[in-house]
Amino acid sequence: MRCQRGSVILYGTLLFLIWNAVLVLFLRARLPDQGTKRVPNNDDNTDVVGEVLRVADMLEKELESQNKILMEIQKLKLGRCAGQKKLKPMLPPDPVISVLVMACNRVTVRRCLDKLIEYRPSAELFPIIVSQDCGHAETADVIRSYGSTVTHLMPVDLADVAVPPEHKMFQGYYKISRHYRWALNQVFRSYSAVIIVEDDLEVAPDFFEYFRATLPLLRSDPSLWCVSAWNDNGRQGFVDPSGSRLLYRTDFFPGLGWMLLRELWEELEPTWPAAFWDDWMRKPEQRRGRACIRPEISRTLTFGRQGVSLGQFYDKYLQYIKLNSDFVPFTQLNLTYLKEDVYKKSFQKEVYDAPAVSFEDIQQGALEGGGPFRLQYSSKDSFKVFAQSLGIMNDFKSGVPRTGYRGVVTVFLKGRRIYIAPPPGWTEYDPS
Repeated sequence: MRCQRGSVILYGTLLFLIWNAVLVLFLRARLPDQGTKRVPNNDDNTDVVGEVLRVADMLEKELESQNKILMEIQKLKLGRCAGQKKLKPMLPPDPVISVLVMACNRVTVRRCLDKLIEYRPSAELFPIIVSQDCGHAETADVIRSYGSTVTHLMPVDLADVAVPPEHKMFQGYYKISRHYRWALNQVFRSYSAVIIVEDDLEVAPDFFEYFRATLPLLRSDPSLWCVSAWNDNGRQGFVDPSGSRLLYRTDFFPGLGWMLLRELWEELEPTWPAAFWDDWMRKPEQRRGRACIRPEISRTLTFGRQGVSLGQFYDKYLQYIKLNSDFVPFTQLNLTYLKEDVYKKSFQKEVYDAPAVSFEDIQQGALEGGGPFRLQYSSKDSFKVFAQSLGIMNDFKSGVPRTGYRGVVTVFLKGRRIYIAPPPGWTEYDPS
């Protein structure tokens, strides 16, 4: 706007100079030729001619002076406008990613919220919405104590869900699924990307940095359908302690702190299940061959032993998950290696170029070299035997092992990378 105003002034000055120039030319044209002999006239005529010549000379000098001033103004204007363009480039706005905290009757939601608020870089870019089911008064008081720092939502329908008689003991799972559907419908009215966090999760210092950096991948790669902060086999002693920057693709839906886009919710919502929504997500009909991104070292830690699952897996696995403590500047890293066309080829080459070893070699510490190594399994049963013996999670969901990518599960044991892999030529999972 300032440059435009300067242009108006400049053009006005130019018109003034042109008028002066025309006036000088007019006066000179009215004078007799200096080279011809004038017929003597009376003294009055001589005085008039002399005065006109004097004025014309003055105007001509003034015109030259103003022309110099005009050139200086033009130089200053060009420099100032160029400087403004250099200092204020047109940059795309930072994306807004809402954080949806699913709460019920845990007053320890404070631990979750405190860490989210402590680590988020911007309240505008990462608005926190707490959706509280159950109507638990003490938990509601805790959430309200944060004032305008968070948005507190409460669904109206808190009644029991009508369930088949044989599912009476699973009433809690039906309520959770209903709550997820309601809360996601509310949030996606205003936001295009959402990170879902349960009220019993603590987040890492680079939790927000991780999701901000992976959002462009999720938006641009149709073979991805989520980004998760969780590694199911991320216990201390099973991850590379120096691998805080390592990210993977996985065919297994991890959950426990995960990001999805509005487009995916619009796809899932019409057939959202009445219960067991996370296992439903893992079925081939929903996954459709798509993968999630997950870290080597988890960016969330669960502290909720008590819940509808009655602590399933918590005592043996979940309480020992290692939470990342180093801040990784993911937004400054090149993450294009996670795109499917690049990742699939390089991952398969690394796995199947690795020397094959036996389970006995691993057990007896007979591995030579720094790895990686490949431990081949031939069936679900043989995988379960290996996983059980090594101490990692051994269950399958719709035929996919936890953290698996194209049938391969990667772990870090005693300082070496081990790929537990199916035979070469693997094509698809067996959901039976």
